[in-house]
Amino acid sequence: MRIYLHAIGCRLNTAEIDSMARQFIVLGHSVVSSSSDADIVVFNSCAVTSSAGSESRKIIRKLRREHPYATLVVTGCYAEIDIQTARDVGADMLVGTEYKDDIPQILTEAGLLHNGDFITTDIECNGSSSGRTRAFLKVQDGCENKCTFCVVTIARGVGRSKKIDQVVQEINNLVESGYCEVVLCGVHLGAYGHDFGVNVCLEDMVLTVLKETDVKRLRLSSLEPWDLTPDFFKLWEDTRLLPHLHLPLQSGSDRTLRRMGRRNTSDGFKSLLEAARRAIPNLSITTDVIVGFPGETDADFIESYEFIDKMKFAGLHIFPYSGRPGTAASNMSDQIAIDVIRERSRLMHEINKKNQTQFIDSFVGCELDVLWESYKFDDDLVCWSGLTSNYLRAYAYTDGDNYLRNVITKTKMLETFRGGLLGHV
Repeated sequence: MRIYLHAIGCRLNTAEIDSMARQFIVLGHSVVSSSSDADIVVFNSCAVTSSAGSESRKIIRKLRREHPYATLVVTGCYAEIDIQTARDVGADMLVGTEYKDDIPQILTEAGLLHNGDFITTDIECNGSSSGRTRAFLKVQDGCENKCTFCVVTIARGVGRSKKIDQVVQEINNLVESGYCEVVLCGVHLGAYGHDFGVNVCLEDMVLTVLKETDVKRLRLSSLEPWDLTPDFFKLWEDTRLLPHLHLPLQSGSDRTLRRMGRRNTSDGFKSLLEAARRAIPNLSITTDVIVGFPGETDADFIESYEFIDKMKFAGLHIFPYSGRPGTAASNMSDQIAIDVIRERSRLMHEINKKNQTQFIDSFVGCELDVLWESYKFDDDLVCWSGLTSNYLRAYAYTDGDNYLRNVITKTKMLETFRGGLLGHV
């Protein structure tokens, strides 16, 4: 049968949709890149913000309208927190986040997925990773933090980790399939292993992966700052572990952090960044920031703004606060006016642009490893696009005879270009 997969939202959603694609292919089905050809459509939704929830509703309606006869399966966070609306706008089947890894089996048992009659290796589904260059692998799900703004803990449930030997096996399978880079993903990745009942942690798993696989590039997704110590950064002595960390800060104001239920302070975060930068050459650090959290005064925002500016992040994910159903923050009385939130978002975007530009500029003239992913024709030349080891977008022009897809090259960076770097291969 023909399966169309679509995901929005976080890297974990991408990892899950990639895993589904591999499962469907093993069962003998075709994962198609055009939804118009599909017998079954699976949408991995998001609801982390109100705009993400709205986008999920729009996509469900669109998929239903475009595929009146296909089976439309909706999973992900939106399917957990707004069940009735998801059904009303067109979902045939809702699968909770706890069972989304079993979707092929669930469809088979429901009589909706029939035996495959051919196999394809095209898994470039909408929202998935880039062909066979970079794979997203879920190794942990769920979260037991109690951040007052977060609906994900409601939608994803308690922490659950994948066994180390299974992680190793899946990465070896990905390497054999041709992937050069694997990104390890989880809702609370730093809590990996806490549910095993034995003394196993993320560091143990990463060390085992580096020892027992030949993966060329290993990247970690988002890590909560309170899960890390300076000793954790010794892992990067193996240069296959890539120099990029995404460490969610959420606010640079300690008062706001306390109201958010965050377990870090600005001083602790600053010390952690300093330790990471000392230990890891060419390190790129990105973060998440919420503006307009309930009770955030002008003084709180200025404190957050100035702290974030001083930290010189390589990039910010800026979220204007939006209350989510069932969260403690949505019931706080001192909600911030939307025009104030928009202005604070604008100011935060300004410092993001400034610091991001400075960070990119600092690598002009440097040699960086680039994994090349895709290309476009530009007159008589081919313009390749890829990612540096420290997560910067890189470009290079070649003639038509130089095919770079899924190739890692040491690349001299010549100048800034299209929000990234133009290099010479």
